[in-house]
Amino acid sequence: MGFFSRIKKLWGADAEPQDASTRPQAPEAPQTVEPSAPVEPAPQETVQQPVRPAPEHRETAPDEPVRPAEPAPARKESGWRKLFGIGGGEEAPQPETPAKPEILFQEKPTAQTASEPWQKALIQALGEAEPRLSIWMTHILDGVSTRGDALWDRLRFLFVQLDVPAGEGEEFIRRFDAWLKDMDYDHVDEFRSELQYRMALALELEDEEDERNRLFLKLSAGLGKTREQLTMRIDQLLAMAGGYDDAFWEELEEILLMADVGVNATQELLKRLRPKVRQAGGRDAADFKALLKEELAAVFIEPKTPKVAQPPEVVLMIGVNGAGKTTTIAKLAHRAQMQGRKVLVAAGDTFRAAAIEQLQVWSKRVGAGFYAKAHGSDPAAVAFEAVEHAMKEGYDMVFVDTAGRLQTKHNLMEELKKINRVLGKKLDGAPHRTILVLDATTGQNALSQVKLFSQASPVDEVVLTKLDGTAKGGIIVAIALEFGIPISFIGLGEKMEDLRPFSGQEFASALFD
Repeated sequence: MGFFSRIKKLWGADAEPQDASTRPQAPEAPQTVEPSAPVEPAPQETVQQPVRPAPEHRETAPDEPVRPAEPAPARKESGWRKLFGIGGGEEAPQPETPAKPEILFQEKPTAQTASEPWQKALIQALGEAEPRLSIWMTHILDGVSTRGDALWDRLRFLFVQLDVPAGEGEEFIRRFDAWLKDMDYDHVDEFRSELQYRMALALELEDEEDERNRLFLKLSAGLGKTREQLTMRIDQLLAMAGGYDDAFWEELEEILLMADVGVNATQELLKRLRPKVRQAGGRDAADFKALLKEELAAVFIEPKTPKVAQPPEVVLMIGVNGAGKTTTIAKLAHRAQMQGRKVLVAAGDTFRAAAIEQLQVWSKRVGAGFYAKAHGSDPAAVAFEAVEHAMKEGYDMVFVDTAGRLQTKHNLMEELKKINRVLGKKLDGAPHRTILVLDATTGQNALSQVKLFSQASPVDEVVLTKLDGTAKGGIIVAIALEFGIPISFIGLGEKMEDLRPFSGQEFASALFD
């Protein structure tokens, strides 16, 4: 059971009141592994000992009795509002004897009472605050300017009020403090955004309105160059065009091609758009852009949830050198860790100089387990043994890195096929997902990468990196239209929080709204 497993029930819109007899127990401490225990090498292979994460020691506090919760209103309310008994929104049925939020919060039995003035002030501020994570962060960080005991005390106090098992709360703080030291961040301004991101992941609040707004702003800023190349030129075309004649459509086609939407994708997009524009009639520019935005959003499909009959879930990461594959693995591992998964990273790129060391540094930084063998080892053997190690040690997710193979190298593509065969023999259904990492700045070259990698290994998802630094963001449309492959994540910067789930609707809105 992962971080904040208890909070997720409190926060969920469908959470049911629980009494002391039905409350879930704190998670058992995971089985630890002695750091010196060797992993048996494959025959005739030079083995580098797997670098294991430090054994986790989680203290769990015994559950304390809680007061039965007030009956929930008939209307579904935000989990934030339920937690503190706050009203709001359209006329919702109220309990017969509503309690003030600060009283409900203060009277909640906890292992730590609000004895300090700052604790009482924080309780009242949170109880009266609008249920948005960013606003809560403002109150939590009020008066805190640097990393240290004051920050940890405030987080601990908040976790206690939310009935977070002591071990889970302390593990969250331990990992975040270790990350701050590793990144050499001391001041709140340097890490506030990362802290909010981790809280959103741990509490499963990425879909909360405030977090979606924050992502939309980041996406809109990241697409600035693409918007300048695409949207502004479309605006100019609409302003100058006398109607939707052949000259208009030819000019629009050129604009889309300049944004790297691609020839085939552009033709398909215009084929879908023209009859709708004709049917709508009129020449209003806003109406035309609304139709174009609707068609853009419709070309994207959602990634499928993999079926994993037996853990761990195995994710094969592929892509050329320089696309950002190593940092993408780290960011995906970070997300999974914050969502309660126990993650192992396997260094299957055994040829590129320093590839193993770089991945090991990133794995340590995000707190994931790491498995590697000697430089020059067989990548398929690394993948096979990493999954075997994960099964023995109770990992439930494995990211397998592969060499940044040039798509023109036939032998390297054959090696990728071998890795797929070996993984399937070790664990039924593996790899459960194959993710291709593409650099958005390469434009049309990304399409040839998708085609050739797909011949070696069926690609389930695409992660498009460096979208914030290119005017060629239209390539994302080309990938979706030509290959029908879901875009699962997009990279909008170098920080951990800058890899975000992709939404076709938000992408189209960020371009045209």
